[in-house]
Amino acid sequence: MPEMRQIDTGHASLRCAIEEGGSASGPLVIFVHGFPESWYSWRHQLGPVAQAGFTACAIDVRGYGGSDKPPLVEDYTLQAIAADLMGLAEALRPGEQVILVGHDWGAPIVWNTALTNPDRVSAVAGLSVPFAGVPNRPFTEVFREHFTSKGKFFYQEYFQEPGIAEAEAEADPEHFVQRMMYSISGDVPHGDYYDKPLGAKFLDGLPDPQPVAWLTTEDIQFYGREFSQSGFRGPLNRYRNHERDYEWLQGWAGKRIEQPCLFIGGDRDPATTLFGAVADPVALMRVFAPRVEGHVLPGVGHWTQQERPAEVNRLLLDWLGRL
Repeated sequence: MPEMRQIDTGHASLRCAIEEGGSASGPLVIFVHGFPESWYSWRHQLGPVAQAGFTACAIDVRGYGGSDKPPLVEDYTLQAIAADLMGLAEALRPGEQVILVGHDWGAPIVWNTALTNPDRVSAVAGLSVPFAGVPNRPFTEVFREHFTSKGKFFYQEYFQEPGIAEAEAEADPEHFVQRMMYSISGDVPHGDYYDKPLGAKFLDGLPDPQPVAWLTTEDIQFYGREFSQSGFRGPLNRYRNHERDYEWLQGWAGKRIEQPCLFIGGDRDPATTLFGAVADPVALMRVFAPRVEGHVLPGVGHWTQQERPAEVNRLLLDWLGRL
């Protein structure tokens, strides 16, 4: 087990899982998880990255696990979470540059933290979700045009009204996490289980989860315990800030991520192709992050570093070693 520490970032107290290599002065790599996850989502990466000479730190994002859970929707903007990361970096490595790695929601969090803090972030890696530049409209407008206006279910629309998704997820957190993870993993039989009418619930129509090698009973129970204690309000509030995030990011319109970047996605992950809108996510990223190295792994679904830890670790350690 890594060392668990509570770090005051100046904005929020974050629970951090930290592993250090032979020296506590190795470059700091901060790992940022997505929904519905935890620092634990990086359990396969912390040790190998530390052994390679880095200080590996996986956080519970605000709202999750052992981190602070402020009450307001606007407490969960990209701006606020980026400030958490920079405050954490300053607490652990005052005045030094750091490397960020994120998955799912953690990917846009680290992409945009790197974009808006180029002097503090030396390199950035994102898994599952590519960087598509500063948005030209809020994402709510995009999914309402393509889904809601056509009477189609879209999970982020379902998450918008506070209390509705929370009630469904909190009825049985362990089951919710297991069923969601299985439904967009590389192991699920082919089928678009999220193709359903507006008004459906999140879990409606999702396949019953089957045992998969990368997600053990102990893993599922860990996630279940975490969300039973923390609830889902903070995590879901992240989805309720698209307009605020859009407004904040306009200050960097036309800017690119100039630092070295790594992208790793899966060819069975709907987020890697931005829900089918992008045929080549790596080519897309090169427009907005010219120093990107990209990999799309065959047979991999949404839970990239958990589904294929050995392959992700090989790519990540090779990239880190060349920075």
